[in-house]
Amino acid sequence: MNESQTVDGYCVKCKQKREMKNASEVEMPGKGATVRRAMTGACAVCGTKMFKILGKK
Repeated sequence: MNESQTVDGYCVKCKQKREMKNASEVEMPGKGATVRRAMTGACAVCGTKMFKILGKK
C-alpha cells in the first residue's frame, strides 16, 4: 500500500465510515488453500480498532 492511499472502513463506535490510521494488510486463513485479505488499523477520530475484509487474491 502506498503512503498516499487512504483506507476507509466502518467504525462501529462512531457509526460512520472513517479513515484508518496505521492501516496494514493481513491475511486471514480460509477453507482449504484459500486466503482472504483484510486491512486492520485504528479509527482516525476515536482510535477504535477497525477491520475491513478485502477481495480475494
